[in-house]
Amino acid sequence: MIYLIPTPIGNLEDMTLRGIRLLKEVDLILAEDTRTSQKLLNHYEIKTSMQSFHMHNEHKKVAQVIQEVLRGKTIALISDAGTPGISDPGYLLVHEALKEGVKVECLPGPTALIPALVQSGLPSDRFVFEGFLPPKKGRQGRLKQMAEESRTTVFYESPHKIVKTLGQMLPYFGSERKLAVVRELSKKFESNFRGSVEEALHFFEEHTPKGEFVIVVEGTKSK
Repeated sequence: MIYLIPTPIGNLEDMTLRGIRLLKEVDLILAEDTRTSQKLLNHYEIKTSMQSFHMHNEHKKVAQVIQEVLRGKTIALISDAGTPGISDPGYLLVHEALKEGVKVECLPGPTALIPALVQSGLPSDRFVFEGFLPPKKGRQGRLKQMAEESRTTVFYESPHKIVKTLGQMLPYFGSERKLAVVRELSKKFESNFRGSVEEALHFFEEHTPKGEFVIVVEGTKSK
């Protein structure tokens, strides 16, 4: 079978006991970046062999991986941080494995969007996850669509785009729409900014953005 095993998004203590055990027991670990994952494996003294499986080679390797499972191997898929398949490789493998009758199981565990949403102070009973925005084509259309959403919206952004994104949000969301910008979740320099879109833009224009960001935006009010 194939296990999808979430890995810590920052603090290594967030690794589950079950996840550690399975990574030691499986025949092979597929990792998004073997250099990054090797640090995790070394920390928990995991000696299982590892191969790369990322967005640039997954289409070529999916059939091979499934054949290995059908021949009796148990394989674990991990990403650099968080849950495989959530803005990381994983969907294609799961989709094709299930078509071939391969059993797939995803363990519960770390993912950035849930803690960011819960600690934002914005409604968390109903929400929309947008992953990363399109880099160029379709970006404005996606922002317009998100601005009209009545549920809380969560999405990811990189440090070199955060100011640009907040500026692009202003015409659609308005200056007063509430949001939370959560940086470096579970890491030493984790921080939370809560305020309006305009306030967030001014703040990050004055404070150089570093690290990975999760943006949680208030839904539009019913008219």
